[in-house]
Amino acid sequence: MAGGKETPRQKMIGMMYLVLTAMLALNVSAEVLDAFRLVNEGIKSTTENFSKKNQSTYKEFEQEVAKNEEKAGKWKDQAFDVRARADSLYNFMQNLKIDMLKQNQGKSIAKNTALEKGEDGKVNVLHENVVGEDKWDMVTRVMIGENYDAKAYELKKRIEDFRGYLVDHIDEEDTKVIEAINKALNTSDPPAEEGRDQKTWEVKHFYDIPLGAVLPILSKLQSDIRNAEAETIQYLFNQIEAGSFSFNKLEATVIPNSNYVIQGNEYSAEVFLAARDTTAPPQVFIGEWDSVRQEDGSYEVQMTRVEDTLTVRNGKGQYMRRANSTGIHEWGGIIKLMGPEGDFIKKPFKQEYEVARPNLVISPTKMNVFYVGIPNPVSISVPSVPPNKIAPRVRNGSIYKIGPGEFEVKPNNAGQECVISVRAQVEGRTRSYGSKNFRVKELPTPTAQVAQKGGGDIREEILKAQSGVFAVMEDFLFDLNYEVTRFTITTTDRGGYVKTMRKQGNRFDQEVRDWFDANLERGRKVNFEDLQAVGPDGDVKDLNPITFTIQ
Repeated sequence: MAGGKETPRQKMIGMMYLVLTAMLALNVSAEVLDAFRLVNEGIKSTTENFSKKNQSTYKEFEQEVAKNEEKAGKWKDQAFDVRARADSLYNFMQNLKIDMLKQNQGKSIAKNTALEKGEDGKVNVLHENVVGEDKWDMVTRVMIGENYDAKAYELKKRIEDFRGYLVDHIDEEDTKVIEAINKALNTSDPPAEEGRDQKTWEVKHFYDIPLGAVLPILSKLQSDIRNAEAETIQYLFNQIEAGSFSFNKLEATVIPNSNYVIQGNEYSAEVFLAARDTTAPPQVFIGEWDSVRQEDGSYEVQMTRVEDTLTVRNGKGQYMRRANSTGIHEWGGIIKLMGPEGDFIKKPFKQEYEVARPNLVISPTKMNVFYVGIPNPVSISVPSVPPNKIAPRVRNGSIYKIGPGEFEVKPNNAGQECVISVRAQVEGRTRSYGSKNFRVKELPTPTAQVAQKGGGDIREEILKAQSGVFAVMEDFLFDLNYEVTRFTITTTDRGGYVKTMRKQGNRFDQEVRDWFDANLERGRKVNFEDLQAVGPDGDVKDLNPITFTIQ
């Protein structure tokens, strides 16, 4: 978040949420729903951390009022009003979850495994016990409605009202806080996709979305509420001391570009004091520090090892490091500023960020293999990278774009893996986002059928009514057409002599029908043999023979 308060865990959960949402658009498998449960638990944990921090801030308001009610009273009243409104919106979202789970699993809390009544009388949601997570229609009915006027529209209105209320409490010059609130509570409609109708915020989040995905969506919105609440009440708390500019209340502040960095990119951050004197810029030292006991028995923070001294621009130290290795990276130091009495004020700080391997999503639209000779649709996305900046390459095949984030792959050789690697333009530089391997197979052989049958008993009039022999792709996801190019019909007469007719193509023309009239009798076997068909790749395949017994 823009205020610099998000932990690597929060950033990682946000990234996972984006990736899984992209996966959801492709396939709602059990694995995807399981992943949404994990994300939901992570979001709930983050929300609880926000709540605990907010409660700590409210206690600090009460302590400040106890020391000086005239100075802190009005700020405390505003903060507690923010809490009441945040709780109301949070509870509205919680009740939406409970309402959907009651409709999904029964209204009796005692029998509903997804709901539990706590000691405080509140109903808690047990996400791990939810059944029917792949249901779409109930969510759409509750949140969107037949007339597009259900709960999602009320939810958006409440979020917008809450956002406007918070921003009204922030000085217009404090743009970073306003940006953080607007970002956390953003309800803008998504960008229009080329060739598709414009979606609204409500439709994007709740239309034809399974229950297993909607629960973490609402959990994330609840986390955003606590996030925006934290930004606002911290801002209000800072106003208690802003008027007197008491330097002994200053705290070092670090705003990173992100706490979650893709390997190969750069981690950067600004380090500054929340209130500063423009005539006396701070000094920022990076390295190890400790509290050192002084001769008078007091303690003072001092650098024990200096790694770097930051360049200061507009009162903010500019920190930047190349993210070469993955994992959690800790850093910190001391910010030093001349106080109003001419003495130096030193404030220590510590920060951490996580470096992760690039998150690349390459999903075959139809199945988990590619087939030779046909275009295989593929969706490719990189979190936080626009589709027009993505440049995929293929080994053992070719790839071409058919739409935003949508491609078709034509493999060359079966039995060899097809490897898709992706690069993208990020911040003016081309970066690699990894690759993914896919198996390559020949197209399966179709099944020969007459009258939608591969053999067995058949009535004479039914066989004569057919138009020809057809090649059918059974249980195959692609819409492929094979054309029968030849077939041979054989039977035996009463004397045991073989009667044969060979035909090119697949049609039963007049010659075939005359042959049927001359040779078909009850109890006689008719064989369709020497069948061949050609597919869209031009490959000719031998088909199974068909044997009928005339009834």
